[in-house]
Amino acid sequence: MEELQVKLTSAVGKISPQGNPLVSHKFGADPYALVYDGRVYLYTTNDVLEYSEDGAVKDNTYGNINKIGVISSADLVNWTDHGIINVAGPDGAAKWATQSWAPAIAHKVINGQDKFFLYFANNASGIGVLEGDSPTGPWKDPIGKALILRSTPGVEKVTWLFDPAVLVDDDGKAYIYFGGGVPEGKDERPDTARVMQLGEDMTSVVGEAQVISAPFMFEDAGINKYNGTYYYTYCSNFYNGVRPEGSPPAGEIAYMTSDNPMGPWTYRGTILKNPGHFFGVGGNNHHVIFAFKDAWYIAYHAQTLSKAMGVPKGYRSTHLNEVKFQDADQSIQEITANYEGVSQMQSFNPFERVEAATIGWSAGIATEASSDGSVAVTDIDSGDWLALSKVDFDSNGASGFSASVSESSSAAVIELRLDAADGQLIGTLQIPAAKMEAAEYHTEVTGANGIHDLYLLFKGKPGSKLFKLHSWQFSQ
Repeated sequence: MEELQVKLTSAVGKISPQGNPLVSHKFGADPYALVYDGRVYLYTTNDVLEYSEDGAVKDNTYGNINKIGVISSADLVNWTDHGIINVAGPDGAAKWATQSWAPAIAHKVINGQDKFFLYFANNASGIGVLEGDSPTGPWKDPIGKALILRSTPGVEKVTWLFDPAVLVDDDGKAYIYFGGGVPEGKDERPDTARVMQLGEDMTSVVGEAQVISAPFMFEDAGINKYNGTYYYTYCSNFYNGVRPEGSPPAGEIAYMTSDNPMGPWTYRGTILKNPGHFFGVGGNNHHVIFAFKDAWYIAYHAQTLSKAMGVPKGYRSTHLNEVKFQDADQSIQEITANYEGVSQMQSFNPFERVEAATIGWSAGIATEASSDGSVAVTDIDSGDWLALSKVDFDSNGASGFSASVSESSSAAVIELRLDAADGQLIGTLQIPAAKMEAAEYHTEVTGANGIHDLYLLFKGKPGSKLFKLHSWQFSQ
């Protein structure tokens, strides 16, 4: 194929070398984390743009969200898109439910087998649970109904029955935290947060839910255990009247501590200001705190991608920053949210098979599930690209590159470049036309040594979708 001259697509939202938001090819709100087998998995409310009849993006109504998104990473900068979980509705695992908001995930070994439990809110009227054998499923509804309803003991006066968080304690006992909302006239002490023990099967509840009397509670339960102390975290409400001294300001992440997972709790302060303070676009605050490879992190959402797209209308993206606990007084340092994100934990290995939907930064592309259960990179136009951060080609370097591609409508190429989309060219992979089934293609590589950012630049016929990319790998 003759040399193709293209205009590079510009990245929107996540710009190299920044780490936030974590991905820019889709949204993801209300993050919750699972650390398993050397990776952190993040489960998110699957925000998708809604349009009015004239084609304009309208405010997010949240009413159509019945799926949960999943991404994972071993280094906290390059993220693999695992697609979506069909949770609610006729095509979902929980057919009794209509929505799936604000997921929580827990792992427990039961009868010698790893089991994963995905909790979700059916709007604000109940909490359901799915069960799977891996962090990415497949998922089933083990009880065929809601796990928690307002008929559950101790839950009758919860305004918003949603936003679960789960702790599996050191003794194997598990607890679920949930609730929110502000009854009229009770802004300072809504008393709508709850904690309840889960059964050993993780799909039942035990006893009666207990009130967590969190000052100016709004929503967004979080739970962690650090050095024997339990930390309950939540988002404060937006009451605009006078707040007593020492109360949490509006829309911030606050925390309480206890020496017992059921409480009582002592209010300690706030740790993360509203996204509007950092990013110039507000909205609610929703978070999860987790430990990964000897450090602690907070994942939270903000409307940075939708703002960059020009549609800050309630569509949220997940971000990541570090958390510091203070051992001396059991406090948590205030967190600074930013676009920079966190340091990459380890370099990226290009000599193992890489799922194509593994992305540090990208421009123009989308992802979709393939028939084999993997997630492919799609919607590829000429000039689009994706990139991986700090790829380690080793001192011996790479000699070859292969990729699995399908649905190539016309001849195209993948240019392999270092450190920028127009950086040093180390190889060009030719993709033939009219190949619908997935096929493997190979090319030689020269000049790839040491650690570099890797860019896959897609070139082909202007105005047409080029192909679908399923996976790739370098060889030595």
